[in-house]
Amino acid sequence: MNQIEVYFSIVQRKVVTPNDFADPDQARDRLRGFEVRYNATAQPYQWKFTTSDLDDLLARLDRHSLDRQEESSTAPTA
Repeated sequence: MNQIEVYFSIVQRKVVTPNDFADPDQARDRLRGFEVRYNATAQPYQWKFTTSDLDDLLARLDRHSLDRQEESSTAPTA
């Protein structure tokens, strides 16, 4: 899920549900209030999975795939 999807998911759950606004101005005010609060407290996400981790994972997957191919080519047929 990308960041905008996360944001709108939170807006839907915490701001516009329940949908009991008397008029559009009330909905606008609630959304603007949430935006101000969210922007004041939001923190960038710190990724812990590095490109080196990805390279290691891909190398392990390649080795695993090669091992499986070798096993299936040397297995006796019934």
